[in-house]
Amino acid sequence: MIETVIRAAVPEDLDAIAALHARARATYYESHIPEEAYAGEPELTRTREGWSRAVARADGSVLCAERDGELTGVAAFRAVDGEMTLTQLHVEPSHWRRGTGAALHDACLAAWRRAGVTRVRLDVYERNLRAQAFYAAHGWRPDPDRPREGSHLNLRLTLPYPAE
Repeated sequence: MIETVIRAAVPEDLDAIAALHARARATYYESHIPEEAYAGEPELTRTREGWSRAVARADGSVLCAERDGELTGVAAFRAVDGEMTLTQLHVEPSHWRRGTGAALHDACLAAWRRAGVTRVRLDVYERNLRAQAFYAAHGWRPDPDRPREGSHLNLRLTLPYPAE
């Protein structure tokens, strides 16, 4: 059985990360928002630039999942307005339901625990029911203080136990 390997992202991953991000976003935005908002060369360039800034932080907050040398997922987190935020978690659609998302999520949890983080937030597109189910299964709950922002739902996770 081929195992998912989680590692820190490096600049050489940027093209693959941006392309994976674009494919994953298309699965939940398609037919809900204008295509130019999530697809096409200008959006791919913007996406790559955003990931480039995240990877350049070099603080281990961008993680890649690989199987047999192929990039199958990516996650990113950082402090936003003083609170830890899971800013991205994308899995290659052809690798859904193979444990990639869970492996990335577990790696994020481990990093947060090492850093002493006890609560994390994220936002998820309201029509992305697959992602909402994934997060609910991993303990994320609606944020009672800010349940939504526009077309996105805000979720919170309280880490179940302290750093080891």
